[in-house]
Amino acid sequence: MSETQQFTLTLTQESDYVFRIAFDDTAMPDLIADESAPLGTERGPNPSRMLVAAVANCLSASLLFALRKFKNAPGTLVTRAQATLGRNEAGRLRVQHIAVTLELPEALADYQQPERLLAQFEHFCVVTGSVRDGIPVEVSVRDRDGVLVHHSEEEASA
Repeated sequence: MSETQQFTLTLTQESDYVFRIAFDDTAMPDLIADESAPLGTERGPNPSRMLVAAVANCLSASLLFALRKFKNAPGTLVTRAQATLGRNEAGRLRVQHIAVTLELPEALADYQQPERLLAQFEHFCVVTGSVRDGIPVEVSVRDRDGVLVHHSEEEASA
């Protein structure tokens, strides 16, 4: 069954490298984006930071969904993401790698069906699945005690 969806957003330059992003046809507030110095003034996140934030947020939401799907009521998740920027063969700056660590608020043993939820939560993340076509994304999950309970790294498609 093929299901396609579309959405639109509109960017309007406010000044120099500052853009206002409107999420068309929604009640969501606009977002300000800007480039890092020396081009911009960092009035908002730059596109690379928004990309990494989107990956981390999507993984967080997917893990929360999986936890609740298996009748868990977790406390507050904390997610940290790190991007590696570097030059490609043409000398252009690119996001080369994203590492995301999700921190569970409880010990893994406190959850119902932990193996099943950890095995499948990444597959429900639309953004990470899309980004992995071009950028390796490494995902780790640690429990309340800092124990590594899940790790995956999928290489970008050639």
